[in-house]
Amino acid sequence: MSVINVHDKSFVPYLSEETILGKIRELAAALSNDYAGKRPLFIAVLNGSFMFASDLFKELHIDAEICFIKLASYKGTKSTGHVITAIGLDTDITDRHIVILEDIIDTGKTMSEFLPQLRNQHPASLKTAVLLHKPDATAYEVPVDYCCFSIPNKFVVGYGLDYDGLGRNIREIYQLKED
Repeated sequence: MSVINVHDKSFVPYLSEETILGKIRELAAALSNDYAGKRPLFIAVLNGSFMFASDLFKELHIDAEICFIKLASYKGTKSTGHVITAIGLDTDITDRHIVILEDIIDTGKTMSEFLPQLRNQHPASLKTAVLLHKPDATAYEVPVDYCCFSIPNKFVVGYGLDYDGLGRNIREIYQLKED
């Protein structure tokens, strides 16, 4: 892993693919244990969570379903403060065990608006599983029930996370280079 450029910014290595996949296997084992016999529905938040959701789902050892929604609140390297629903949930979640799969909890704005919408549909349980959490950036109180990595409040790309559309296909996670 070496320094990479995405658009006009430079990024340095942060988490290797091997490290990421190891944590995902640990998370899958915990979820498989906690949801044994419950047939949970995993709701993956696009676009960023697609790699995380795919790798996690392959490691689960339980009967489970997955669906996808698209929420967005980022433009460039900053949150816009507005959550946009581009693709909505079209599955009945009443009395279902729901696990939201999110690539990153940053300010928490997206989940702070989305979770109440889900609670209003009366799921049996509602949990979040995130690849990355930035506790120092979190401005909205949202539950982080399962987390692979807590990271500093620095912009990251790779493994599904982008900078203005680019960088999602990078197998590792890179952090914005300090000037």
